Amino acid sequence: MKTSLTALARDHAGLARAASSGRSAATVHGGHERALRQTVMALRGGEHLHEHEHPDEVTVQVLLGRVRLVAGADSWEAVPGDLLTLPDRRHRVEALEDSAFLFTTALRLP
Repeated sequence: MKTSLTALARDHAGLARAASSGRSAATVHGGHERALRQTVMALRGGEHLHEHEHPDEVTVQVLLGRVRLVAGADSWEAVPGDLLTLPDRRHRVEALEDSAFLFTTALRLP
């Protein structure tokens, strides 16, 4: 199966711009019953994912726009092509402009 992340990023960025929540997302691989889950998420500029923590391994690959990952006093900005590895502590993702990214979660092995 083939999926165009570029097309999904563009589509969901448009949906996020129009949504009252300022966000849009679609799972492109896996799900809650799988070890690997990949979701294209889009945020309108100025929106963010609330601060949270993940017990599993998580990465964010920027597809469109510019985002900032904030974890306590540390922060990293990223542009298309950048891959952020989310820290094992509370963090949030902020859209510095209309943005879309591939959010990947891999369950930790017991």
